[in-house]
Amino acid sequence: MATINFYLDKSDRKGLAPIHLRINCNGSQIKLATGKKINSEQFDKKKQRATGLSIESTEINHYLKFLEDRANELLHHSTKKTYSQEEIKDILNQHIESYKENNSVSIVKEQLSLYGKPFTFIDLFAGAGGFSEGFLQAEINNKFFDFIAASDINENCELTHIVRYNHQLGLNAEFLRQDITEPDFLENLLAKIGNKTIDVICGGPPCQSFSLAGKRRKFDKKDDLFSHYLDVIKRLQPKYFVMENVKGILTKENGKIKDLIIQEINSIVDIKEIPVLVSFIKKLKIERNSFLLDCIIKSIEIESLNENELEAGRDEFIRFVDNRFKQITPKIADYKTSKTDSSINTIRHGFNILARTKEWEKIKRSIIKEKDFCNIDNDSFVDTFTHFLTEISSENVILQIENSFNELKVPKDYKKDCEDIVTALKIYTASFDETVEILKTLCTEDERLKLNKILESIRLYRIEKPFIANASNYGVPQNRERVLFIGCRKDQKFVSEIPPTVNENEKVTVFEALYDLDFIGNNQEAHHYELVDISKQFNGTAQKMKSLIRKRTVDGKINLQEGKTFSEWSREGRLIERFRPKSKPFYVKDFNGLSNGEKYFDILNNHKTSNQNEDVIKRLQIILNQGDYKVAQCELEECGLSSNKRNYNVLKPDEQSSTIMTIPDDYIHYNSPRALTVREMARLQSFDDTFVFQGKRSTGGNNRKTEVPQYTLVGNAVPPLLARAVATEILKNIK
Repeated sequence: MATINFYLDKSDRKGLAPIHLRINCNGSQIKLATGKKINSEQFDKKKQRATGLSIESTEINHYLKFLEDRANELLHHSTKKTYSQEEIKDILNQHIESYKENNSVSIVKEQLSLYGKPFTFIDLFAGAGGFSEGFLQAEINNKFFDFIAASDINENCELTHIVRYNHQLGLNAEFLRQDITEPDFLENLLAKIGNKTIDVICGGPPCQSFSLAGKRRKFDKKDDLFSHYLDVIKRLQPKYFVMENVKGILTKENGKIKDLIIQEINSIVDIKEIPVLVSFIKKLKIERNSFLLDCIIKSIEIESLNENELEAGRDEFIRFVDNRFKQITPKIADYKTSKTDSSINTIRHGFNILARTKEWEKIKRSIIKEKDFCNIDNDSFVDTFTHFLTEISSENVILQIENSFNELKVPKDYKKDCEDIVTALKIYTASFDETVEILKTLCTEDERLKLNKILESIRLYRIEKPFIANASNYGVPQNRERVLFIGCRKDQKFVSEIPPTVNENEKVTVFEALYDLDFIGNNQEAHHYELVDISKQFNGTAQKMKSLIRKRTVDGKINLQEGKTFSEWSREGRLIERFRPKSKPFYVKDFNGLSNGEKYFDILNNHKTSNQNEDVIKRLQIILNQGDYKVAQCELEECGLSSNKRNYNVLKPDEQSSTIMTIPDDYIHYNSPRALTVREMARLQSFDDTFVFQGKRSTGGNNRKTEVPQYTLVGNAVPPLLARAVATEILKNIK
């Protein structure tokens, strides 16, 4: 069994003693200089750590812990049973050099105790702000979240955020209204964040394109948003990130999309560890002198480049492979053939296309945007657009190059060279995980074991699999199943699921959530609360209905002595004390109204019913009486009130609602033949009544493509109480 400790060497003229790492194992000893010095009086020999609370002491202790962990992993948790002294020294020295080159004071400060201080978060694809709201409700052991910035593409999302978080709560949270796929999005987001470190990133890329209930379209502009979400994570490298999506993502393409997401998350690398992997590959290269190993090194080094360097790095990669092709061209084709043969030209021009990937991506984005704007889908145009977008993709260009090589009559001696060029191009488009798989094919069994150990350190995030969270398990009166991906940075505690806050018998019912708002009729708008007399409304069933109203903690747990009802929590608000509203809630129609001071300060907001004609009211009453749309079909036909509408969801007062969507006419109130108001839908989503949804109440037709009215804001949101549960679990574990 090996022992690992630190000791001080003789002090220099300034009184500073070098710190050395010492490893004892089976009578052998290894000594390594850490590169750090300290006053001997400020070093606790027993604990082998610097004393005091200064930033310098914290930095040294963080560094020593880093080396101790690396040595411990190498000696006690490695798949390899034995190492020579030189191997151990070599690997640890690489860690030392890597740490010294890449670690900074800001990283060290991050390790300081944050007890009683906020952890920062940003909300991408923020919509109404369900994640933001839930994170600001979370607090445990005096740890809480500070809201730094949010982003979405729509104006009404921005308006709703600014009114809620800047005006009402008095926070300095920034908002970036920009498409995340635009080239300067990340640069603009970083400008909003400033010099702050981001601890958590949350968000849910729009899910329509992979919803089980929706259309599946190739080259939908929503399909590529996940990769851009990951780009932000790669740059900011938060301690945790959370991605929410529809349940259908687990089965899309027979589960391949889910696997791809996990693979992409696993491909996010710790930049500080890249030199260790590169050093390992360079040693392989000395023995093999392989062109592919050079390509793998270049590909891995691209991972550490910033946005400004990325294009040059990719261009250098393609030119490196292109030069290889130029070297072997005279050996596989005579001069005339090399100038006229279409296969040679396809290969040559393919390199030119790949070298301008950034320009082709701009064209692709523009075409998808126009295709979406023109509503091209399920028509004679869609195949043409799909074909062109497929043809210009890097993957297809590489396929054409590979086919062209196969068509050439390449001499046997140079077939391997041609195959390597194609493999190199595949490395160009591969994820880190895919590149590693190629690297493993070039390793011996022993080398693969060493590689696997390095990979354990280089993967920045850990995630086993996504899990399904039902909002009703967290105090939300709605059976809304959503998939959560939670990525945990390797220096943080692993979070694999969010424990329910209520059991099956404690779940909040529709009646408990909505009963105190049931004082409004057809085509009415209420601006204040009115007393609801349950005894008069329900006569013989009043006692049963009253029994549904139970006192709870904020997260839904039954607490009859000190709790509040769901409606009381909704009226009073669930935000923690430090984020209590600084001003009363108000509504504005648009940004002009906000600028001009045209604010509507009402006691109750967003509580307006639709103007439904007599036939619609009769239809809804029949469905309500039957309790089910399908059961009511016969009676509706007999009365001449049948509808082409696909479905109506009749709310059951003693159950949870089905998943709240964006169209209010899909739901029938449990006690009245009408659709739900925005406020009622917000209650079913667990938004506080003080959260006011701004702008238009609803919209229709093609306007739904560009506008996000109140109903859409509510229906697309993450339920705040679900977000609160996620935030609380992260606070329990975050370091």
